[in-house]
Amino acid sequence: MTVPLPVPDAEGIYTFPDDLVRAHQEWTDHLVKRHRAHDDHIIELMAPHDGRPYFIERRLPAGRPVLAVEPHHDDFALSASGTFLARPRPLTVVTVFTRSTSVHPALENAYTTEAAVSGLRDREGAAALAALAATRVLLGHKDADPPYRSYSQDRLERITDELREVVDAHPDAELLAPAAVTRHPDHLLVHEAAVRLGCRWFWEDLAFWSTYALAGCDQHLFRARTGPALIPELVDISDVILDKATVLRMHGSQMYPARKMYRPIRHAWTTAADLLSCTGTYAERFYRTESP
Repeated sequence: MTVPLPVPDAEGIYTFPDDLVRAHQEWTDHLVKRHRAHDDHIIELMAPHDGRPYFIERRLPAGRPVLAVEPHHDDFALSASGTFLARPRPLTVVTVFTRSTSVHPALENAYTTEAAVSGLRDREGAAALAALAATRVLLGHKDADPPYRSYSQDRLERITDELREVVDAHPDAELLAPAAVTRHPDHLLVHEAAVRLGCRWFWEDLAFWSTYALAGCDQHLFRARTGPALIPELVDISDVILDKATVLRMHGSQMYPARKMYRPIRHAWTTAADLLSCTGTYAERFYRTESP
C-alpha cells in the first residue's frame, strides 16, 4: 500500500501538520490490519509517555555494522533514523547524556524529578531504537542545564576515554556522530570526542528545539567552525517518512503535542527540495570528511 505523502508548501502551507497526522494515521491503519492478520513483518511499539500502540515493519539489518554516538536519547531518531529505516544496518547506539530533567514544558508537572524524567527518556529511547533492531549503550552522564555554557576540557577527556572503550569493543563498526550544527554544548562535546576517535561521518543534528539547529546564526557558526572540511551528502527517505514519524512518536516527552512532530519531517522535505542531487521528496543530510 502507498499512502500519498502531504506536501508542506503550495496548498499545504497552512495544513501540513494536520495533513501529516492524517497520512500517518492512514499508514498506521494499514499496518494494524496486517498485524491483525498475523503478518510477522509487523511489530508493535508502545509510546512510553501516552501508552499508545504504534506499528512498524520489522527491519532486517545487513552490511557493515554502525556505531552511532548520540548526545541525548532522541538525537539519533530525529536526525538519522530515516536513513536506517530505508537502509537497515547492524546498529549500536551509544547515548552519552542519559540523566536529565528536560521534558516539554507542558509535561513538567507530570515528571518532576531527575529520576522520573531520566526513566521516561530511557524507555523512549529503547522504544524508538527497537524499530531499528539496535543495541543500546548508556554512559550515564547528566545533560547540560540552561543557561548553557561551554563544556569543560576535563569532561571532554573523561567522555572521550569512555567512548574509546566502546569503539575498541566494536572494531569493525563505522562510527557515526552529530555534526554539531547546533551550539548545544552536549552536541559540541560529543562531536569533538567523536572526531578525536577518528569519526568521519556525521548527521545534521536537528534536536536542539529552541533554535532547531537551523537558525541563521547556528548555520553561520557551523560553517565558520567547519569551513569546507565537511562534505554534505543526502539520503532519500521518502519511502520511509511515515515510519520515521512513528519512531518520533516514541519521544513524546520532547515532541509534544504529536502534531508538532511535523517539524523534522518538513525539514526533510526542504532538504530534498533544496539540493538537486536528491531526486526524492524527503531526505536526511549527512556530512563526511575527506579521506586522510
